[in-house]
Amino acid sequence: MQVYISADEPIGVSADALVVPFFSESPLEGVAKEIDASLDGIIADALTSGDVRGKLGEHVLIYTKGQPFRRVLAVSLGDRSTFQPYLLARYTGSAVRYLGRRNVEKIAIALPPPSGDQAAFASFVAEGAITGSFDTTLYQEHPERRLATSEIVVLSKGFDATEIERGIAHGVALGEAVNLARRLALTPANDMTPTRMAEEAAKVAETAGLGIDVLDEARAAREGMGSFLSVAQGSVQPPKFIVLRYDGDPSSKELLALVGKGITFDTGGISIKPAEKMEDMKYDMSGGAAVIAAMSAVGKLKPKINVVGIVPATENMPGGKATKPGDIVTAMNGKTIEVINTDAEGRLILADALCYANKLGATKIVDAATLTGACVIALGHASSAAVTNDDTWGAAFFAAAKPTGERYWQMPYYEDYTQQMKSDIADLKNTGGRPAGTLTAAAFLREFVGSTPWIHLDIAGTAYLENESAWQAKGPTGVPVRAFLALVASLGDQSKAHPNGARAAELRV
Repeated sequence: MQVYISADEPIGVSADALVVPFFSESPLEGVAKEIDASLDGIIADALTSGDVRGKLGEHVLIYTKGQPFRRVLAVSLGDRSTFQPYLLARYTGSAVRYLGRRNVEKIAIALPPPSGDQAAFASFVAEGAITGSFDTTLYQEHPERRLATSEIVVLSKGFDATEIERGIAHGVALGEAVNLARRLALTPANDMTPTRMAEEAAKVAETAGLGIDVLDEARAAREGMGSFLSVAQGSVQPPKFIVLRYDGDPSSKELLALVGKGITFDTGGISIKPAEKMEDMKYDMSGGAAVIAAMSAVGKLKPKINVVGIVPATENMPGGKATKPGDIVTAMNGKTIEVINTDAEGRLILADALCYANKLGATKIVDAATLTGACVIALGHASSAAVTNDDTWGAAFFAAAKPTGERYWQMPYYEDYTQQMKSDIADLKNTGGRPAGTLTAAAFLREFVGSTPWIHLDIAGTAYLENESAWQAKGPTGVPVRAFLALVASLGDQSKAHPNGARAAELRV
């Protein structure tokens, strides 16, 4: 999809559809009011008819005569009192999904009246246009529901053109990164093998100007990654330990590590899962997909910060060489682990990834993983769980992530959870039983970060959704790409950075 900017009068814009925003129970304003006046008040009449109540994403479609735009779609931003800029992504996504299904190719998008951070407004609009257009019909020969929209024109009259331009560029890069993570996660496991995942990372490195290193099984063994390799040994697919590197500030010793779980398919291993919904286990690499995708945007936006992305990628299969319950493995930092349940494999591969982040000199770490079903029980699909060993670092993450619209709920760490993970025969065991499963898993990971400030994100309930919304297709969501990039921006060069992370000198539309 192409996203452009137009400073022309909205009434004269040529498009298949013109999209205007409104707030529930509020008079039309800005472009919406102007267009309504040119149409003899037909939009206002429709909104007061009782057909819509103004819930976020609700809309009214009006066909026009004698106008350069064939349709007007009025889309609700919800209540003015609860409006947040990130809702503009949902506003645009709703429009793209609704109109795209009706073979509308070119859409002009109006912003609410200028207020606050204009670049952020424009960024969210572009992000929503890109993510709203995500295609889930990758394997259909003759898809019936593919969206037709290919061109978005953002109306910038009355706004600061420079701010809108750099906001749009940032939003496009972010939206494309979110969609990359979704595409990687959506691809079935027979295609998205660890080798394919490494190949996708190599493509990202080439296009975004990143360094890349992929450790094979032999190199991982030399590094002492016994925990990671214990998960891989049941599969015929070779494991890949993927490392992407961006050096945006060579003068700094600070290094942010983004670590993502890359289980390309999870059968549960010898502790095999039930058959029902096992097909969703192709999504078990969503954390790793988010890391690769976020690194692609980091390379394009070029913030002044050093970032490394680490993805331990493997299948978890019940082959003849598979790790068995009761086996003991040794992680990179020398800690021994009794494997109680081979379906608690994500923490095993992340243990070595966290150790490797420290070896590379990480001064801050964030990991993301579809780690525990207990997280879904605790928080449902409304929020990801977060656990940290450093409240200052945690607060920095939450402050950066909140404006993106992604939700994170901080959960506690108590020494009790670490005690629950102690083994009678090894240093640790890989599961502490059902009680507090999300927190005992985090306590396990904590044993491999040392003193480095770290935050763990359990995205089991948010990485993919079983139902679509007005602005988003069902399936993978791209969480936590937005939060990753917002965090990178918050740590980068603030004098040159867009509020969401893009440096003005590097932006192009």
